[in-house]
Amino acid sequence: MPILRYTLLRLVVLAAVLGVLWLVGMRGWLLLAVAFLVAALVSFLVLPRQANDAAAVIARRRGGRTGAMDAAIAQDAAEEDALLDREHREDSDGPRG
Repeated sequence: MPILRYTLLRLVVLAAVLGVLWLVGMRGWLLLAVAFLVAALVSFLVLPRQANDAAAVIARRRGGRTGAMDAAIAQDAAEEDALLDREHREDSDGPRG
């Protein structure tokens, strides 16, 4: 339900911004572009609690998948570090002549 609530609140903010900009006299594609930008900023400032609630629901749904992803990220980082260390050692040894 938090996801639905957050989505509906964002749509209400977008509609309000569209209405205000239309009343001010903005029309066409510029109206849409500015409205989406302003609505995103307003939502970011006014709806952080609802956004966090929605994000928590999504994180809970992901559940057990985060452990496997964390392990894959750690393994990838370890391989990358080993490769960089190997390259650094080869570069620091320099040419032998």
